[in-house]
Amino acid sequence: MQAMLSTRSGPRRRALVAAAATAALTLGCASLPTARADGDDDPGLSRFYDQKISWSKCDVDGVPDDLQCGTVSVPLDYARPGSGSLDLALARYRATGDKRGSVVLNFGGPGGAGVPELAYGGKPFMELTDGYDVVSFDPRGVGRSSPVSCGDEEQGGLSALDDDDALGDPATVLARLREAAAACVRNSGPVLPHIGTVNAARDLDVLRSALGDKKLNYLGFSYGTRLGAVYAAQFPGKVGRVVLDGVDTLTEPLAEQGVAGARGQQTALDDFVDWCVRDIACPFGHDARTAREAVVRLVWSLDENPLPSDFGDDFTGQDLVAALGQGLYSKELWPSLERALALLVEDGDASGVMAFATGGMALPALPALPAGRPDAAEPSPLVEPEDVPLDNLPAALMAINCADDPDRPTAEQITGDLQRLRAAYEEASPVFGRYRLSEVLLCYGRPKGTDFIREEVKDVDTPRMLLVGTRGDPATPYRWTEETAERLGDSAVVLDNKGDGHTGYGSSKCVHRKIDDFLLYGSLPPDGSSCGAEETD
Repeated sequence: MQAMLSTRSGPRRRALVAAAATAALTLGCASLPTARADGDDDPGLSRFYDQKISWSKCDVDGVPDDLQCGTVSVPLDYARPGSGSLDLALARYRATGDKRGSVVLNFGGPGGAGVPELAYGGKPFMELTDGYDVVSFDPRGVGRSSPVSCGDEEQGGLSALDDDDALGDPATVLARLREAAAACVRNSGPVLPHIGTVNAARDLDVLRSALGDKKLNYLGFSYGTRLGAVYAAQFPGKVGRVVLDGVDTLTEPLAEQGVAGARGQQTALDDFVDWCVRDIACPFGHDARTAREAVVRLVWSLDENPLPSDFGDDFTGQDLVAALGQGLYSKELWPSLERALALLVEDGDASGVMAFATGGMALPALPALPAGRPDAAEPSPLVEPEDVPLDNLPAALMAINCADDPDRPTAEQITGDLQRLRAAYEEASPVFGRYRLSEVLLCYGRPKGTDFIREEVKDVDTPRMLLVGTRGDPATPYRWTEETAERLGDSAVVLDNKGDGHTGYGSSKCVHRKIDDFLLYGSLPPDGSSCGAEETD
């Protein structure tokens, strides 16, 4: 689930597998911790916990002058911390007021790079600099932090399930999934077996210590709420002021998440169409029913006859589905989405919708960052921004989701249930169903993911955390906020945002104010309190 996510990833080989085929990533999920960790008390990890971050100015066009860049080194494998390490890319805005520590941001994903998001989208968080350094990072396997990739190999990588015929033949599906898994291993490097939220939460604790904070103050959106909850379960004694906005599920298997996601996105699309047909410029006409049918026909048409693009790869119907998914996250994006769709429908120009499909924009390159500590077990160097693989966001998204989910579809299940599953997903959404189905299929062939999240992230003994759920959220249903709050126990305080859109901080003045009041002053709203739908920017 992505929240407020802009990346410099370019267009993928195909959006279908870009959203899902990369789930069949690594052939191993090794050395995932399964118990609460006390990393700063572990002698084997002391060199990581004792490091200090060297910050330097991010001096590049388009980046605010006061943004600083740095790195932190973390073990590649926490079970064998001396066997190697990698550097995580960091960025921060320094506190302008009376500093009381840092607040760390995760903008969502999984697969979202925090450094470019903070660099180019940090304005909404500047009020937090009244008390904190505001910090974000590229998690392991993401962005400049040892990015994973599935490459661009024919019938491997991102093109493994790129045609409708493949989904009609179970034997072809199984063969292509195996090829995709092998392509991901070939292109990703040693971080792949050690990717996932359990290890990312341990990285977050190393970052906390390197920042000089005794407790973690944290604001996570969408997937970032999963990361925050896992951190709370692993390091309950290190939890400071933690906010989870757009709360992810901790229990639903990917198969159920996919159906829920398809249904939620379809509802958001229907709302967008209802809004669009009231505008004279709507490219789908002025009748809502026929406009919805026109959207479906447009997706089918582009899958049958993709449009050439300036990036060398054709623009398909599934690329359009990816663009719609991004554009529907917030009503503020709807006018831009309408204009982009009009350009596509009326002029055959896909450039506008491609900007949505690729995360919104191609960002200027950030400068080289200072290296990690030399005694931190030969850290893997940060890649240059222009060398981040084009498929890194979807590759990391599905690598992390599969590492976090212990369920795996068997060959027998795929062979016997493929058409039933396809029908169920397409019933949930004729536009997003096929796209979401691939998320289920493409964990096939991978070893079992961790069961830590499903079994251990519950009844946490921490200071009270603020959970924000938005009633009209198309990506993280409000019921997930209620279910996660119940799992976390007495530590969870729920704020009910009665608005629309994915997450509340960027769209609701009320939510924004209550989150800032908690992070800055420790002022929590009462459990079950709400923000009205009318209190939006």
